Amino acid sequence: MASIAKLYDFREAPHGYADAKTTMGNAPLEPKNLLFIMSDEHNARFMGCAGHEAVRTPNLDALAARGTIFDNAYTNCPICVPARASFATGRYVHDCGYWDNADPYDGRVPGWGHRLLDQGHSCVSVGKLHYRDTEAPTGFEEEIVPLHVVDGLGDLIGLVREDMPVRKGAANFARDAGRGESTYTNYDRTIVGEAERWLGEVAQRRDGKPWVLFVSFVAPHFPLIAPEAFYDLYPEADIPWPAFYDAAERPTHPYHVAMARGMDYDSHFDEAKVRRAVAAYMGLVSFLDDNIGRVLAALEASGLAADTRVVYTSDHGESLGKRGFWGKSTLFEESVAVPLIMAGPGIAAGRRVATPVSLVDAAPTILESVGATPAPEDANLPGRSLYAIAEGADADRAVFSEYHAVASPTGAFMIRRGRYKLTHYVGMAPELYDLEADPEERTDLAADPAYADTVAELTAALNAICDPEAVDRRAKSDQQATIDAHGGRDAVLSRGDFGYSPAPGQTPEFAR
Repeated sequence: MASIAKLYDFREAPHGYADAKTTMGNAPLEPKNLLFIMSDEHNARFMGCAGHEAVRTPNLDALAARGTIFDNAYTNCPICVPARASFATGRYVHDCGYWDNADPYDGRVPGWGHRLLDQGHSCVSVGKLHYRDTEAPTGFEEEIVPLHVVDGLGDLIGLVREDMPVRKGAANFARDAGRGESTYTNYDRTIVGEAERWLGEVAQRRDGKPWVLFVSFVAPHFPLIAPEAFYDLYPEADIPWPAFYDAAERPTHPYHVAMARGMDYDSHFDEAKVRRAVAAYMGLVSFLDDNIGRVLAALEASGLAADTRVVYTSDHGESLGKRGFWGKSTLFEESVAVPLIMAGPGIAAGRRVATPVSLVDAAPTILESVGATPAPEDANLPGRSLYAIAEGADADRAVFSEYHAVASPTGAFMIRRGRYKLTHYVGMAPELYDLEADPEERTDLAADPAYADTVAELTAALNAICDPEAVDRRAKSDQQATIDAHGGRDAVLSRGDFGYSPAPGQTPEFAR
């Protein structure tokens, strides 16, 4: 079992992996069990194996060292509920129609779980799903200690995108940050225990076709309260200060100005609170890593590791004060990029893959891993198996993300191909970044005549995926219909803002 003590003396993250030849070659991938681990709100750069010099993630680093890490992985929507719906279905948000945190996945659009069950594979979840409720047929034969949206409805106030209200619960983000325990840290420990039990007891009895166990943690999602042993790994005086935090360095694009006003977390921070928040986030990342280590140790102890592949990712990132933003919801790298590691039989060790990938690639990957096949109606899915991509397939592919949720004044769409990333805002100027020369996204090149062809090419690639203006109209129309169905704007606003979905057994606290 991975120990807390191990975190204190770990200093040798396996940076700069050498290229490695695949163990797969051109042979078909042999069906194996799959342990798929997801976290919530894990900034892709906050791992030792991603090059972070301070955060301690020995278990994730070891997983990457014996497997393959995707350096340019993305969520298809940088907020929980639609990201997880996209992940579940293998479809983009505008295709599956789950727009925001009041649009939880309900199984209406079949996903990879349904395909597995239809073909006789065992498919079980442990932990956070953030779907509608336990009655929804979401593709799991069993949901163990699931977390779903509040009241089966979710965040109704986030539907209001005109004359947007300020999130009154935003003050809690800064107020709560620091050392201690929360219902979320306790919940994650429960998830570890249930995953250990399943691997140690239930998995042994699963004869026949390979199984999938989906283990989903909430850390490092806020509240930014880290258990003492992990918080104290990161002295507040030594934490890295958020980039572009000074007011003069923050984005001035009207989209970002509106987002900052609608999700006003930062006005509640001072220097001491910033340091506590960052220290707590880093502590929660190490807490997550320790919990993942315990699950991986249980897999080893079960005797099934040689017949089980492991995938780790997150539903989206965390801004953590960068540019004055906290939480997710932007299409900057800190919010839209996610960690992605896979390891196990047939997966090359020590490999880094630069080809951009996204969460919709999980569906074909999961099916291929256990030997299942897509349904005919899945022929138009946008994802590609990560196993094929790791072997060099689609090296010039584009990946896509979009956002239509809380605090967004208009639809936002991201397209990434090669070194360039275009963000299209309906009714507003686009942004273009060269992520190879400018990984921090300091300089917007969209208005530079020298990059006019790049903007045109990426815009054409975006338009080949969807019509942004039509999608924006459809999202807003669907959201207004939901508002009307729940009594109108005033009724939705009076319900209030609960900040984050409560852990099982916790009562939501609405701020009004």
